[in-house]
Amino acid sequence: MPARIRRAVIVSHGQPGDPGPQQQAIEDLAAQVARHDPGCEILGATLAMPGALAATAGPEALIYPMFMAEGWFTRTELPRRLAAAGIAGARVMRPFGTDPALPALIARKALEAAAAAGWAGHETTLLLSAHGSQRSQASFTITCELANRIAPHFARVVTGFIEQPPFVAEAAQGLDRAVSLPLFALGADHVTDDLPAALDEAGFTGPRLDPIGLAPEVPGLIAAALRLETSSLK
Repeated sequence: MPARIRRAVIVSHGQPGDPGPQQQAIEDLAAQVARHDPGCEILGATLAMPGALAATAGPEALIYPMFMAEGWFTRTELPRRLAAAGIAGARVMRPFGTDPALPALIARKALEAAAAAGWAGHETTLLLSAHGSQRSQASFTITCELANRIAPHFARVVTGFIEQPPFVAEAAQGLDRAVSLPLFALGADHVTDDLPAALDEAGFTGPRLDPIGLAPEVPGLIAAALRLETSSLK
């Protein structure tokens, strides 16, 4: 590993109105990743916590975006924030949502939930819920791509969004033998408030899984991505 790569910083959006809990969550995730020996120091920062990014990152650091989509935040806002913090030279990796191991993890988690309910994969509908946006198609695009990749494991895969159509409350209506899996990196307000409300409105009665970013396998997945990135820099 090059001497200049001594640290990786896992960066998430955070919760602007109440930055403390999500800052703690990303620090906890960083500690879990560190236990998988990624080969460098691991820290966590949210964009919402004032000063957190500047306090953790440096020009020698790898930046791991804990985002589902490769959109405006990862391509524009994160580099702008790094530059504003005086660390424009930091190397930014591709975000969590683009990890090639993610589709298999999503399918496995959903199939485990289906089996626990007594359903085979070929008779199970998977509801993938994501953020979406009225301004950018990045979240919509990656959600549809993931849905297409894992579709052979299920009777069908349905997508729904918080901030653009098809909205979750509409997509979830009338689903039978269905599992809900949120395509979110962390458990902020959309996951704890908006998504349950939309599922309740739709009368959804199937298993409701935690967001994929909270799966116990994720710290190991991130550590593997960091090891691969640093080895490519040798």
